[in-house]
Amino acid sequence: MSFDLLIRNGTVVDGTGGTSYQADVGVSAGKIVEIGKRLAGKAQRIIDASNLIVSPGFIDPHTHYDAQICWDPQVSSSSWNGVTTVLLGNCGVGIAPCRRDPQSQDVAAWDLVNLEAIPIEVLKAALTWDWETFPQYMDAAQQRGSAINLAFLAPLTPFRHFVMGPAALERAATDEETMQIKALLRDAVAAGAMGFSTTICEGDIGFQGKPIACRLASREELGAYADALKELGKGIIQIRLTQNPGAMTESEYQLLELLVGRSGRPITWSSVRIREDRPDKGLDVLKKVDHLIKCGAIPQVTCRPLMVELNLHEPLLFSSRKCGTRLYNRPVEEQKKLYRDPEFRKALRDDLSKSPIQRVAFFGHPDEIEIVQCVADPSLTGKSLTEVAKMRNQDPFDALLDLPLEDDLRTRYLVPLFASEDTLPILFNDPRTLIGLGDGGAHLDQICDAGYCTYLLGQWVRERKALSLEFAVKRLTYDPATLLNLHDRGRIAPNCAADITIFDFDKVDSPKKAVYRNDLPGGRRRLVAPAEGIAHVIVNGVPVHQDNEYLGATPGIVLRSR
Repeated sequence: MSFDLLIRNGTVVDGTGGTSYQADVGVSAGKIVEIGKRLAGKAQRIIDASNLIVSPGFIDPHTHYDAQICWDPQVSSSSWNGVTTVLLGNCGVGIAPCRRDPQSQDVAAWDLVNLEAIPIEVLKAALTWDWETFPQYMDAAQQRGSAINLAFLAPLTPFRHFVMGPAALERAATDEETMQIKALLRDAVAAGAMGFSTTICEGDIGFQGKPIACRLASREELGAYADALKELGKGIIQIRLTQNPGAMTESEYQLLELLVGRSGRPITWSSVRIREDRPDKGLDVLKKVDHLIKCGAIPQVTCRPLMVELNLHEPLLFSSRKCGTRLYNRPVEEQKKLYRDPEFRKALRDDLSKSPIQRVAFFGHPDEIEIVQCVADPSLTGKSLTEVAKMRNQDPFDALLDLPLEDDLRTRYLVPLFASEDTLPILFNDPRTLIGLGDGGAHLDQICDAGYCTYLLGQWVRERKALSLEFAVKRLTYDPATLLNLHDRGRIAPNCAADITIFDFDKVDSPKKAVYRNDLPGGRRRLVAPAEGIAHVIVNGVPVHQDNEYLGATPGIVLRSR
């Protein structure tokens, strides 16, 4: 038999959770056509995978590359880490549909500035705006080309803007508007969107620092949009549901129940975590919603400790607090005036103290908050907030606010949230959950967990032996493929798409701390997640990365809902 690509002598971990085995893998016309020992036949290209793992390409179900695909065909950092398919459009935020006028485009761009920390200069320079409707947006992505496969959720916010205009930021939709939005969502899913997404969380703010538009959707609206999926008989819903990931309120529970019942489709929701101060709470949530999980309400969990880089110019960790929203979309001098105001400081302190997460992060362990940049005094870099506060004879929270005032808010802190790794295996080993929350393309200067796949393999499988290699690969491939009804991906099997990641199990990993690169359009910087031990990334039978070098190919396709 003749092959386009022949992978020889690898250890195949096929994605099903079954025992690994030695085999060759033959690929033709973008598909796996034969698996066996010592396959006979010629091949246009041969990869020697001796001493390497041959796995299905990883599938990331939670990304925000909606804008980045306009300027980055690699879809980094995900592709560096062996991801061959990403799901975009999560959490209700996106840039399509969007009317072709400057005002509408400005609103969509500023949603990404405030929620995803993408610089407005980057968006103005690099967004192509070669679409108006959502189907046109997906078609434009296909025509533009990508190294890896792209799947899209229809984010509710731009749909509300498209129909309601400025009123989308002020109120719920009328019955007539709801029917118009529902029709657009239905058209998007009929054209191949994987479903729709939304959020109800207070920290999600967009244009002009206002609640992102989908947060204003009423329960009646959301029920109508869920009906659209039931009528089509396809698609999923993704929702950022829990304000406190370590708990679930009765209102949040009722909304999840509503979406499950009205849609009859899978729901994936963010998120379940186990809090350090209340380690029983995360498991309580799983117990509470177990019967909904059995109906398809799948919670997302992470396999990495959450480390957030905080700067007081774009203070992501303050956005969920009422007084914190006053800081957004203001010049630095106005922000500095607020931070100096004793009344504002007291309000911010009180507001943060009301949140179990922020209370632990800012007041419980100031010794774990690290200064990662201080332009005014570089000697403080690497020191803890506790150390700096003692040096300055200050309360740690006052030092947190005062230090950035000395360098125009350029000081940066590394703040651990859910930093304990001891409880993570409880959740990511639970088959009721979906590993995700990488947020690739979002929070560009504050968080980058896009390397979670390689981190899981390196830290949790190899180093800590918290789960088997076979089960870990299943969690990263077959499980998200099943959620998205991509039954020809997520497995190494005949007739499956040849999305394949080949890695060195002795080396595979991604650092716990992300690193900066000045590789955004215009040389602006972002956090990235480098990969270690990824030997080859193959998409639809075409090699796109080799030993962490991009080969320039764009064989990725837009995957459509079925």
